[in-house]
Amino acid sequence: MLDRMLAVATAVAAVGCGLVAGVLLAFSISVLPGLATLPVPDAIAAMQRFNAAILNPLFLALFVGTAVSCTLAAILAVSTGRGSPVLVVSGAVLYVLGCVAITAVANVPLNDALAGVDPGSAAGAQVWQNFTEKWTRWNTVRTVAATAACAVLILGQGRSALG
Repeated sequence: MLDRMLAVATAVAAVGCGLVAGVLLAFSISVLPGLATLPVPDAIAAMQRFNAAILNPLFLALFVGTAVSCTLAAILAVSTGRGSPVLVVSGAVLYVLGCVAITAVANVPLNDALAGVDPGSAAGAQVWQNFTEKWTRWNTVRTVAATAACAVLILGQGRSALG
């Protein structure tokens, strides 16, 4: 029974990491470059709307649910000793620290700072310059971490399925 739970939790975690990585990648390769073509006040207003829109139940369930499934998979892998606990725990750590923790300590504060500015103000333009440089850098780290977590969890799942 625990072996089956481990397999399911690891598969769900890997799929979740892949989906989150895709959302984050879309921001880096399309949303932010697209916003860079707009006048700064328009770009700020658009990003403020994107940041508000992403705080929806579906994305939050995916983002947080993936962290929960990663944690559960890691606990089950360690407690059962089945499959490849090192890979499953590594995947979980990559996602929880490299994606969730960075979101909380880097990207969310930048989002909050941007949310508090008037898009047409001089202060808004300064916040926007700081935002785009730092937010994109940290978003790239999150994207790489979530992608790596997905890959490592898939490898851990394969080892688990092989026994």
